[in-house]
Amino acid sequence: MPRSILDHPTLSQRYFLPRREAPPDIFWIECHEARLACAYVAPHPGALILVHFHGNGEVVADYLPDLAAEFTALGVNVLFVEYRGYGASSGEPGLARILDDIPAIVTALPVAPSHVVAFGRSVGSLYAVELVRCFPESAGLIIESGIADPLERILLRVRPEDVGATAAELAAEVRARLDPQTKLNAYPGPVLVLHANDDTMVNAAHAVRNAGSAQRATLRLLPEGDHNSLFDENREVYLAAVAQFLKGLESKQHT
Repeated sequence: MPRSILDHPTLSQRYFLPRREAPPDIFWIECHEARLACAYVAPHPGALILVHFHGNGEVVADYLPDLAAEFTALGVNVLFVEYRGYGASSGEPGLARILDDIPAIVTALPVAPSHVVAFGRSVGSLYAVELVRCFPESAGLIIESGIADPLERILLRVRPEDVGATAAELAAEVRARLDPQTKLNAYPGPVLVLHANDDTMVNAAHAVRNAGSAQRATLRLLPEGDHNSLFDENREVYLAAVAQFLKGLESKQHT
């Protein structure tokens, strides 16, 4: 049996959309019984490292080389994290199982957590927020098209009885493991929240809630695009917002 209701096979099968495309140069990270086939793009010695958690139907290979070049052009190095069961990674994805991989991911980096910027897109926002919970000294957090109510998203896929739980038990486990509001409220660092104003998959109200839960948040609701086209439709504004955010973090690293 799984250690958490959130790792129940029925939930994992209905929630996750893994694909088996590997990145060209794999940066392996050992996580308990799994190996994660990540990608590490590091053209800037000593720079901040953006730890990027992608969306559900994506893989790390989708971000190489084009989006990796866009991010590194902003002066940071990037670790693109692959999930269990995605790309060339071993193991099986699970909402809680992936949470448990985050300490190993951060400790595999060649810098202290204070030089890490967490970045989460869509479901990846849950893991970026977990990173700053585990490492509150992290330099910053970027949430793109993120989720504020994981239970809402889970209940679109399963009923509590499908995972052998009552509604109260499932809700309690989500609050205990996935609640972004509690984690964001505890994080002292700066947060940038990016979301399409007209996102039809994850409503922009999620972005408003996430920004409202953080101690130091900047909310940018972008005028064009949808959940999966936010970057493409707002490229210049998006990159300018990220660049400004990172510039603020870098200036603090040198004070």
